[in-house]
Amino acid sequence: MARPLRVAAVQLRSGIDAEANRIAATPLLREAASAGARLVATPEMTARLDRDRPRLRASLARADLVAEQRAWARLAEELGVWLLLGSAPIPADEGRVFNRSHLFAPDGKLAATYDKINLFDVELGGGESYRESAGVAPGARAVLTEGPMGVKLGLTICYDMRFGRLYRALANAGAEMIAIPSAFTVPTGKAHWETLIRARAIETGCFVIAPAQGGVHEDGRATWGRSLIVGPWGEVLKAFDHDEPGVLVADCDLDAVTAARAKIPAWSREGEFSAPENIA
Repeated sequence: MARPLRVAAVQLRSGIDAEANRIAATPLLREAASAGARLVATPEMTARLDRDRPRLRASLARADLVAEQRAWARLAEELGVWLLLGSAPIPADEGRVFNRSHLFAPDGKLAATYDKINLFDVELGGGESYRESAGVAPGARAVLTEGPMGVKLGLTICYDMRFGRLYRALANAGAEMIAIPSAFTVPTGKAHWETLIRARAIETGCFVIAPAQGGVHEDGRATWGRSLIVGPWGEVLKAFDHDEPGVLVADCDLDAVTAARAKIPAWSREGEFSAPENIA
């Protein structure tokens, strides 16, 4: 018997003001709910996208973060959906923040949170470099939670997708769907975005929902967009070919997870081997 679950990935272009970002996202959330989605996911840094660290810290110091969280919770309750706020910056120690996902249930209760584990410290060339760890404290635990129709949902964020061990751990713990809210750079997006998303789906036998930031943002950063939803066989169910705000809706038959894993059970098996031998 099929286990159909309709999901939505919301593509945004967030700026530096949390209230303005929520207002801009709300019509797209309503569109997703009106289309019948029971799980609606937004991108990384939906609440605030600002690479100016002093300005970000100052805005967080002024903000009523509890009120902001309640506003998102009310949206979930009003729309009657499971709402994944892809991430928001939450104050941590030493002037840093956590990059935190929030999953709200249809009754508005906070069902789960996840702090991004793997931080984006890279040198892309051409003068483009990122040191996420300079302003973000890493999370310390993987998170698997239960969503609509009892779906086992793994929570990850953006750069996490390059670390296959995390995804294998989620799959082995029972994940059927994995969320990867993201704000990919344009160079890495062109080269790796779709390939990595599909690889994570294939290797785990999970559905993957990947809502993304897209376009040129208020802080000057450019992101790739091209949100997509992928099935457990690696098939692209829905995808954008642009970086404009919008909504993707796809139907996921959760029984397809069992079918994909039965065909190729590599997700649960990893051969034992010794360290590589150096051969002159």
